[in-house]
Amino acid sequence: MNNLISFWQHIPEHIKPYIFQIGGFQVRYYGLMYIAAFTVVYLLSLHRLKHEAFSYKKTDVENYFVWAIAGLLIGARIGYVFFYNFSYYISKPLEIILPFSFSGGFHFTGLAGMSYHGGLIGVLLASKIFCHKYRIDFWQFGDFLIPSIPIGYTFGRIGNFINGELYGRITDFPWGMYFPLDMSNKPRHPSQLYEALFEGVFLFLVLWGLRKKRVFDGFFLSLYLIGYGAVRFFIEFVRDPDPQLGFYFGFITMGQILCFIMIAIGAGIFFLRKRTRQ
Repeated sequence: MNNLISFWQHIPEHIKPYIFQIGGFQVRYYGLMYIAAFTVVYLLSLHRLKHEAFSYKKTDVENYFVWAIAGLLIGARIGYVFFYNFSYYISKPLEIILPFSFSGGFHFTGLAGMSYHGGLIGVLLASKIFCHKYRIDFWQFGDFLIPSIPIGYTFGRIGNFINGELYGRITDFPWGMYFPLDMSNKPRHPSQLYEALFEGVFLFLVLWGLRKKRVFDGFFLSLYLIGYGAVRFFIEFVRDPDPQLGFYFGFITMGQILCFIMIAIGAGIFFLRKRTRQ
């Protein structure tokens, strides 16, 4: 049993975060996970289109995903800058958009730092503009897409795990893991896997299981915001906060503050949309 526990705890130390490397340039699994996430959500959306009574066309879905991907990437990057590291990037604004570092020579770094909540805002704005442009009902289209979305987070969080980033707080539990980027060299909660399971698989099963319910337009968007916000809020209690921010009020993280706002907005949408239908 001790050998099994030791094997589990040291798994991250044996994982290379990149597929291949040429000089300082790396092709990382994290980017591949983004592709896998969008592909799975796209295929599930087409499955719904084929087997359920929706009036959208395949081209509508394909066009939308171009908008959604752009909104996600731009929003996630800008969100990270404003929510998590504004003081750093305000002094080095080029690093917001350039995946290179000129400190100690020229290095390819990628865009280090993406915010889920920023990505969510970006996708929602892109969706609103898309629906307005193509005269599609925003609330109905959201309810069509959202049950497929959480499973995509599973891939994203596995990408975080492979990168050895966003690990949890120090723990004495036997499933704690040693992460190479952690200088304390102590076992930590594999919070990326917790998030993959609960933000991804669990939330997907709930929403997918309810997908044929027609409660009111906007129901699934409100349920998603409340559900993801609640799950992420509690997982943040074992996730290590960003070192440049630490804790607010001595116990709460920036992620929890954003999740609380997310839950409140979801609840507001639920009651307003429900009242609109009545």
